[in-house]
Amino acid sequence: MAEAIIDPLLANVGQLQTRSERFKSHWQQLFKKPSFIIGFVIVAFWVIDAIFATTIAPQDPQSQHAFITLQGPSGAHWFGTDWLGRDVFSRVLAGCTSILKVAPLATLLGIAGGTVVGLITGYFGGKIDSIIMRVVDAFLAFPLIIIAVLVLSLIGTSEFTVILLIGIIFTPVISRTIRSVVLVEREKEYVASAKLRGERSLYIMFAEILPNITSTIIVEATIRVGYAIFTAATLSFLTLGAQPPSPDWGLTITQGRLYIQMAPWVVLFPAIALATLVVGINLIVEAIQKELNA
Repeated sequence: MAEAIIDPLLANVGQLQTRSERFKSHWQQLFKKPSFIIGFVIVAFWVIDAIFATTIAPQDPQSQHAFITLQGPSGAHWFGTDWLGRDVFSRVLAGCTSILKVAPLATLLGIAGGTVVGLITGYFGGKIDSIIMRVVDAFLAFPLIIIAVLVLSLIGTSEFTVILLIGIIFTPVISRTIRSVVLVEREKEYVASAKLRGERSLYIMFAEILPNITSTIIVEATIRVGYAIFTAATLSFLTLGAQPPSPDWGLTITQGRLYIQMAPWVVLFPAIALATLVVGINLIVEAIQKELNA
């Protein structure tokens, strides 16, 4: 009787050690890949900037100067000034704060919801899977950005509602990916062994299957962060995300488009900043995918 209890525990400890060693090995290999290093440096720069934006910015991003509106880049204002005489460089540095707050939290919410739904549908299958997946398919039949616009138009916009909405929108997409890997994992021997030991379904899903699909979850999370950044920027561009006088990149681009012919720097530099952040994330995603598939 004692052996029947101890042996599975020892097996679980061995699996944890193996997973820990694999994770450490993957992490070490990632920092040998140029694409990952470049992406990591870019993202780290913007994350640090988001945390210390008020300290790093050379001027107050909200400070208006009526006599220097729409001035081109110069020694005093590296990225020029906008239509209210605000320093564009300072606003670009401060503009990542809202996006880097909304995107990770929305992604975390979507990953949590999608993982739970994917585990339930993939593990149980049958009618539960059919019913939930039909609901997911119906939800995905509609353009997600249109759903976001309609919902925010009805309930109003705030940082919390944008995070919640993007997380909910991501949940069904993520759940399909998680479900597909759970369908494979549930047929493996370690799941059959857990069932023979009399383990409950919740334990098998979250203590046995979940640790074995972490690589898929990590890749999905990094991919969704990029999508979340674009979604948040798009909502801001449509004035449904961050609100004036926020220096948010998407909001700055939509407000500055009226001056794009006479002062292109007002739109150009926030757009470049947004692009570099997304490119950095994509480089990280590509490196992680290659490492996990190696």
